[in-house]
Amino acid sequence: MHNYYYFLLFVFMSIPVWGISQELETTTYFGKDYFLLEGTAIADSLKENRYDRLPVSLKDIVRKPVWDLSKASAGMSIRFFSNSTSISVKWTLLNNNTMNHMAETGIKGLDLYFKNNGNWQYLNTARPTDMDNESMLINTMTDEMREYKMYLPLYDGVVHLEVGIDRNSVIKKPTKNNDSSIVFYGTSITQGGCASRPGMAHTNIISRKLNMDCINYGFSGNGRMEQPINELISELNPAFYVIECLPNMNPEQITDRAIPLVKTIREKHPETAIVFVENFKYEQSALSKHWSNMVKDRNTSLKTEYTKMMDGGFEHIFYIDSNNATGDDHEGSVDGVHFTDLGFMRYADFLMAKFKEFGLITTTED
Repeated sequence: MHNYYYFLLFVFMSIPVWGISQELETTTYFGKDYFLLEGTAIADSLKENRYDRLPVSLKDIVRKPVWDLSKASAGMSIRFFSNSTSISVKWTLLNNNTMNHMAETGIKGLDLYFKNNGNWQYLNTARPTDMDNESMLINTMTDEMREYKMYLPLYDGVVHLEVGIDRNSVIKKPTKNNDSSIVFYGTSITQGGCASRPGMAHTNIISRKLNMDCINYGFSGNGRMEQPINELISELNPAFYVIECLPNMNPEQITDRAIPLVKTIREKHPETAIVFVENFKYEQSALSKHWSNMVKDRNTSLKTEYTKMMDGGFEHIFYIDSNNATGDDHEGSVDGVHFTDLGFMRYADFLMAKFKEFGLITTTED
């Protein structure tokens, strides 16, 4: 009797696995020529790998930690149309990174969204299991043409990526639908730490809601207003810049580098808005004098430099006081510093409200 029970249990539990395996066997995979890569403004030909965030020309110019972090595909996504009844993905990772305060789905997984009545709706996350991964994201759909968006890993690199569809279906590469973009330059939080999945990084949330490309130059522990990155972003042509570097800088660095960053951008873009974001209050600041003074000193330095900019005749420079950037209940972080999904959602809404207030966007809806 017991053996029969375990046999039935085995059969029952195996049915979904068999179904998925059979569907994967009838899946055809398509590479980069069949989807549009978004979240980057650098041509594939200028990069070591198409999913890198910096051109190879900077490999021996930026500091090694910056270069290594630039291999992560934070902020990038692919977009495509398909009438397939299932969507799968194969991807090969660069490092197979892990961290003790961030979900592996955020570090090296992929998120699938689809366009539903004009809005991007989340469907599923491809969970990493090894360097080489394959995942069935959704199946048993009707065979109508839909638009899909897939966000790439935040804290690992992608060596190779393919989208899988039914053998009798089609996949179509879309055209770029908006030339406007926002360039973010910042720290681990800009890079997406510690979102549970890639779509929840604030740059990706903002990109979906505004239907604008958000170019992510977040470098964990290394967002420091450094001249090679200043020069790189000055070569781009965004609607505006958002500078979120304070958590990785000391007051002296802020004093030395804030105005040179602006001057570098102004050489190429005299009118493009530049938004500086304060260092938000860390949760330990409530009781720790060290943490409280550290944040206060950084923000004082930035405010002093901002005042100099205003007195010096710089225009289209904006300053964001970060008070309540993730709400007032102190529940938006995983470690008192890095954001959870809740923190990222609140921070994205906070920033978009400021952008609207400054006249940089006209709406926070699609």
